[in-house]
Formats: sequence, C-alpha cells, structure tokens
Amino acid sequence: MNSSQTSNADTLVLRPGQVSLAELRHLAAGGVHLSLDPAALAGMQAALATVQTIVDQDQVVYGINTGFGKLASTKIAHDHLADLQRNLVLSHSVGTGEPLPDPVVRMVLATKAVSLARGHSGVRPALADALLQLANADVLPVIPAKGSVGASGDLAPLAHLACVLIGEGQAKVRGRVVSGREAMAAVGLAPFVLGPKEGLALLNGTQVSTALALAGLFAAEGVFAAALVAGCLTLEAIKGSVKPFDARIHAARGQAGQIAVAAAVRALLEGSAIDPSHPHCGRVQDPYSIRCIPQVMGACLDNLTHAACVLRIEANAASDNPLVFTDTGEVISGGNFHAEPVAFVADIIALALAEIGAMSERRLSLLLDPVLSGLPPFLIRESGLNSGFMIAQVTAAALAAENQCLANPSSVTSLPTSANQEDHVSMATYGARRLADMARNTAVIVGVEAMSAAQGMEFDRSLKSSRLIEAQFAAIRERVAFLEQDRYLAPDIETMRLWAADSVWPTPLIACLPSHQ
Repeated sequence: MNSSQTSNADTLVLRPGQVSLAELRHLAAGGVHLSLDPAALAGMQAALATVQTIVDQDQVVYGINTGFGKLASTKIAHDHLADLQRNLVLSHSVGTGEPLPDPVVRMVLATKAVSLARGHSGVRPALADALLQLANADVLPVIPAKGSVGASGDLAPLAHLACVLIGEGQAKVRGRVVSGREAMAAVGLAPFVLGPKEGLALLNGTQVSTALALAGLFAAEGVFAAALVAGCLTLEAIKGSVKPFDARIHAARGQAGQIAVAAAVRALLEGSAIDPSHPHCGRVQDPYSIRCIPQVMGACLDNLTHAACVLRIEANAASDNPLVFTDTGEVISGGNFHAEPVAFVADIIALALAEIGAMSERRLSLLLDPVLSGLPPFLIRESGLNSGFMIAQVTAAALAAENQCLANPSSVTSLPTSANQEDHVSMATYGARRLADMARNTAVIVGVEAMSAAQGMEFDRSLKSSRLIEAQFAAIRERVAFLEQDRYLAPDIETMRLWAADSVWPTPLIACLPSHQ
C-alpha cells in the first residue's frame, strides 16, 4: 500500500515515511490504537547493529561516544556510555510554561516513533514501540510548552518526553499527573536504560514544532471553512452580488486557491432565491471584503496547502542527528534537526489566520453600517436604546489587531546558543505554538460575523437562501437566538467561537481543505 492504513475505526498502522495528514488529525483526537508497520523492523535492527559495531570497534563517532554540542570533541569511555545518554536527557529537561495540549502530545509521540522507525536512528525498536504504548494508553508525558529554539531539535520539550521513558519526569494518567516511573508502570513497562545514541535520537528532531504546526494547520482549516460560510451569510444578508464569483474571472487569473474558493462559494450559494431577487437594486459593487473573497481567501488556501505539504513531509522525516546509513555502515552528522521548513510554514499559516480574521472583521463592520448594508444600525431594532452588535465588533477588531501583531514572522528571529556552536536557530517552536492563540482569535471573529449575518438575514426572510446556507443559518439559530434587545452576549460569542472551530462543514468546503485530501 502507498499510505498508512486504517484497518478499522480504532486501529491505525503507521507506515514510516507515508503517514498522511488525515491520519495525524485522526490520532491527535485520541481513542486510536497505533502500531508500526512490521516492515520497518528490519531497517531499525540494521541501524542498531551499525551503532553497536561502532561501539564494539571503539570508533569515535559524534553522539555515540562523544559529548554533545560544543563538547562534541570529548570522547566518552565505554563504561560511561549509558550515563552519557541518561545525563543528556536529564540535563536537557529544562522546559517551562504550561504543558502542551493532549492532541499535540499524541502527535509528538506518534511522529517521534515514525521518525525512529525510518531506520536512520540506530535505536532499539522497543523505544519506538514504547512511545506508541504510551499513546495507546493515553499516558501522556507532561511537556512544558516553552524552551525550544527549534534547532538541534526541539531539545528541551523532547527531553521531557524522553524522561518518562527512563522513569523520570512526569506524565498524565487518566488526567492525574504521576511520576515517569509510575507512567511506565501504567503501560506495563520498566524504565529504559538508554543505549548508545538513544538519548540523542529521542531529543534531536522537529517533532514538537511539527506537531504544534499541524495543530495550527488543522485549526486554520476549520476557521477558513467557517469564514467562507460566514462570508456567504453576510453576502445574503446585505443582498450582495454573486457575479464576482463567476468562474471565468478566476480562470482568467489562474490562481488555484482562488479558483477553488470561488467554486466553493458558488456551491454554497447554489439555489439561493435571494441573489436573483435584486438585479436592479442599484448596488454597483460590493466592498472588497465581499467581492474579493476568492482572491484573499484563495491566497490563504494556497498558503495552507503549501504548509500542509511541508508538514506532511516533516511528520514523516528522520530529523535526528547523526543519521545511520546501513548500506555503507556510515554514521553521518548533518542538520536535519534544524526546523527552518516548519518555521517558514508556521509563519505563513499565521499570515493566513491573520488575513482570514481581518476580512471577517471587515465584513462584520460592513453589516453594522446601515449606509453600506441597508440594514438597521448595529443590527438592532430601536438602536440608541439598544447598542446591538456595536461592541461585539470592537472585540473582533481587538482580536484582529492582536493577530496582526502575532503574525509578525518568528523565523527571522535567531539567537545563537551552545557557545555559538548552534549559531543560527529557527524559532519554529514558538512560531508554531502561537498559532493556537491566533486560531482561537480568528474563530471568535468569524463566529461573531456569522452570528451578526444571521441577525441581518432575519430582517427580511421573505426569500430563502440556498439549501446549504439555510442549514448553516438553522445551525446558528440552534445555538444563539435573534437579538431582539440588548442582552448578555459573552456566552453567545463563546458558543459561536465553538461553531467556527468545531463544526462539520459541507462537502464543498471539505474538498478545499488540504489535510482532508
């Protein structure tokens, strides 16, 4: 088979090098039994044998019998090799901050196992199996979110993961934080005594940055889809024109994302009775936040599609150092741990999230402006006595501005570490970690727009929109009521944030999303 396979709803066989984004999304949610493709075993055993030959012959090879980083020229005696690996793990467990979310930790465990199983790390297969045993039992290492610069691997966070394997550190068992030793016992394992190179193989790698970026990508896809729905609702509420979504316009430019977004909007609005009802309304052109949805959201989609491609490769990568090549018996030191590819795509996901939110906030402002929308001021009867959605738009504007600050690129920020041995770093871990905040902000903005657009549509229900948009209108009304007069809106905003973040979207939208393809 040319990809990992889901044998049934609860079992996933991970094929190193071929794990799909859909499978990573699935396992991140939990409740999936993971195993490695048995075909990976031979390559792992061959790499392990290569490392053992180096040890037996007392060859001096970085990471096997030397110090690390600036201390790479220090040779370590044979009888201290186990101490070397243990000390490496303990000394690098210096993370700080809140623990990483459970879905991210599940992806870290899975992608680290996949990386080790590529057969270039020289570790015992039992280590990779142990990572999946932890994931299968939902025994999740407590990994502090901060402390990695995204080069030489995600050293600190991966050290906290590795600590659990040696009986140190902490993990969550059924929501309760326990010691690493208790966590290993919970899955029926004794703590490992690490062999040559095993500690380094566990610590080197981009799995934390990649898992955080994947979580950001998945969240960005959700709010992207929600924003297309919200945009359609707004278009219908203001009786905007569908002519700018004509396929010929977008074919003339040729940008793939733009073409796909225009097609998705046409599919969402197909069968609407609202658009044909106002051919001579006097509106010449809609504002850019309506008219240029394909151009702006299409560019966002192109960026998300590129990010998805890079992250799928990285999730399957052998990214520790040095790497073992069994065909020649060589162990070669390189730099696959440098997370620059992840840093770059985290930055473009951030740009997409900021723009999705910025466009949505502008459409929200449009809805509230009676001159532009033709709707009651701030979408409320008896405005003046009632403020309607006035201050909800202020919240959206605040979050859009916050996202614009957060979207500043992190990949251009580099501080040298390890006495200048590691003189350029990627900052991918922070770049990916901020995406969760940005996605949450964008979900609030889009949710407020959708709630406001549904309010706007209610001022004239003489005609119905399309089947798909009416279904979304109904879904919103199941969650929040029409705003007849001012009320406590914070719960409604949170409800609509969840609508934007967690809804299952119609097929025309799912077909756009790169991780679903």
